[in-house]
Parts: sequence; C-alpha cells; structure tokens
Amino acid sequence: MLDSSGRRIHYLRVSVTDRCNLRCVYCMPPQGVPFVPHDRILSLERIALVARAAAALGFDKVRLTGGEPLARKGVAELVSMLADIPGLATIGMTTNGSLLAPLASELARRGLSSVNVSLDTLDAGRFSELTRGGRLSDTLEGIRAARAAGLPVKLNVVTSDHAQADLEDVRAFAEREGCAVQTIRQYRLDEEKFDDERYERPSPCAACDRIRLLATGELKPCLHGDDAVPVDFSDIEGSIRACVALKPPCGTRARDHLVSAIGG
Repeated sequence: MLDSSGRRIHYLRVSVTDRCNLRCVYCMPPQGVPFVPHDRILSLERIALVARAAAALGFDKVRLTGGEPLARKGVAELVSMLADIPGLATIGMTTNGSLLAPLASELARRGLSSVNVSLDTLDAGRFSELTRGGRLSDTLEGIRAARAAGLPVKLNVVTSDHAQADLEDVRAFAEREGCAVQTIRQYRLDEEKFDDERYERPSPCAACDRIRLLATGELKPCLHGDDAVPVDFSDIEGSIRACVALKPPCGTRARDHLVSAIGG
C-alpha cells in the first residue's frame, strides 16, 4: 500500500501487551504506569485476524512488541497463527530478553524469523540501574539461547554521547556472539519528532514503512502523534486503509501514549 506521501507501507508492528516485567528508566516512571484491564486487551485470535487482513493488502512483515511480548501468555501460539498467514515473509519480535531463554527454541520452531533484544550495557550494575532491577545474566542467556536456536539476533542499544564505552562493549559482544547491533536515540513521544542521522532508530520519517496495532485494538499511523483508528472487525481491511490514509508526512508529538505501552 502507498500512503499520501508515496511511501510503501508494508510493516505491521503489534503491541501484544502493555505489561512489562522491567521498569527501564527511559521507558517508565519509577512508580510504573497503570496497566490496561485484561478485558480491554485484544485476543490472540483477533490479532491474527488483523495480521491476515494486512497481508491481504500487501503487508509482508509483522513484529511483535509490548510492553514485553514474552509476558503475554500464549505468544508462542500467536507466532504459529502468524506463520500460517500467506504473504507474511517476516515475523519478528522485540524483547528485553529476560524471558527468552526457555522459549527461544519453541519460538523458532513455530516460525519466528528473528528477534531484537534490548541491551544497553554489559555492566551488570549499570544494567540493573537502567532496568530498575533486571539481571544482565537473564538477558545474555536469552540472547545465546536465541542464537543456539538459529534465530538472527539484533541488539537494540539506547545510547547517547555519554554511553560510548557501553556501545563499544556491546558491539564487541555482538561480534563474538554473531549478532547485529542497531543504535536507538533516547526519545520521548511528547517531544517534537526530529531525525538524527547519528542513530539508526527512530528511522527518518521519509523512510517510514509501518503502522502499529495497539494491544487495545487501535491502529496508529504514527508513533509521534495522537491519531488512531479503532479496528472495525466487520471491516478490518477498511480500518487498515483508513489508518494508512492518516499517516502524516512527518511525526509531531503524542500526548496520549507512553513508549512502554506502544511498542517503540
């Protein structure tokens, strides 16, 4: 599908839950955030219906996000549902990695194509501070389990000019473990969107190729904005078309969503 700016939109990011088992400093306030009641969260079957409709419109890539997607019960079954959809060439997942080790082999077997793992530092103390209690060893075990299962792994590093030593350590680790690395600029959704060529993500607005499905059943055309289209399950393709039509040439700012609940 082409949007009004002539960009090909073929990538659906799916927030399967707003919940996360960590409280990263750049993602959540210290006290955490109020979570959406379970009865307002889309079922796995409805998520798969939206993905199937998107594939019928030419979408060929889905990425499962959160919150923390592995905190959602049944997410491995969802991978199987997505793998059965004709036209979906890539099923990715973005995770903090702490729950990945026991599930990596099953996820690969069910059809997961690749996994992105958040890893900002290899210093255990700093990792615990950044995640407010997370254990570096859990994430490293998850990364190694994913590689052992044959999954391509990309390490997401939220970095800054003050964290170059951490980035160099992660790059060295990635080379040893056979992983890729991508840098992410720390950002806030309620601040004006701008492109920064020093980082690989967020991607430039001119290259945007995605829309997002929130766990609550709304389609978002842009991360940096408040527009959203509730999915009409009597006309899912129409909802997707309406969402793509709303994509702005460039993001602005969002008042209603946190990064933690929208899948980054």
